[in-house]
Amino acid sequence: MDTFSDHFDGADLDTKVWLPHYLPHWSSRAATAARYAIQESELRLTIAPEHGLWCPDEHEPMKVSGIQSGVFSGPVGSPVGQQPFSDSVRVKEFQPAHWGWTPHYGVIEVRARMDISPRSMAAVWMVGLEDAPERCGEICVVEVFGDAPTAVGMGLKRLRDPVLTHDFEAPRLPIDVSKFHTYAADWRPGRVEFLVDGEHVRTVEDAPDYPMQMMVAVFDFPEKGPDTGHVPELAVDYVRAL
Repeated sequence: MDTFSDHFDGADLDTKVWLPHYLPHWSSRAATAARYAIQESELRLTIAPEHGLWCPDEHEPMKVSGIQSGVFSGPVGSPVGQQPFSDSVRVKEFQPAHWGWTPHYGVIEVRARMDISPRSMAAVWMVGLEDAPERCGEICVVEVFGDAPTAVGMGLKRLRDPVLTHDFEAPRLPIDVSKFHTYAADWRPGRVEFLVDGEHVRTVEDAPDYPMQMMVAVFDFPEKGPDTGHVPELAVDYVRAL
């Protein structure tokens, strides 16, 4: 188990750990740059109304501002890259391997708040490095859509991992996600326990057995509602692994 802590106390993002882009190999670093600020010991990810669409020619309309703790890809034109969203997607910009923080088991904690509307969402999840295609499963620490803000998603997503169980739920919890809460996944061999503010919520009797990287992002889906000028925000006080 690897201990880790980032309280976002510096003047800027620690780019030895975090890449301020969302899956840039399917697009480019220029087109996937996160809009973020480090203020008052918080990482604040936002999406302004003028923020461009992510992969507009291939993906359903979506805007995203996110960071991730690792990246790699195959060469341009290759299907090799993390989290492909279709069988036909190909690498548009080569990404050299960068592994900032890639734990293999541990208690993963994130203290965060969200300002999301009915057409936006925020999420923090761990994803396999995909250094081999089957090492691709997800541990979703928290996922919340603004049209159901008390439904707090958590669990495992199998994706293309042939042995991992898909076990994801969004239980309704009596919390206000616009306030800070601590979301955690206790990841150990064959088991992941999910907690909110230190209280056990659910357990999955399976777990990825390979290193994973963290993804932190806020999303906006323009087709889900009119543009009201609302700026979705995901603010993170800290990320740590025990």
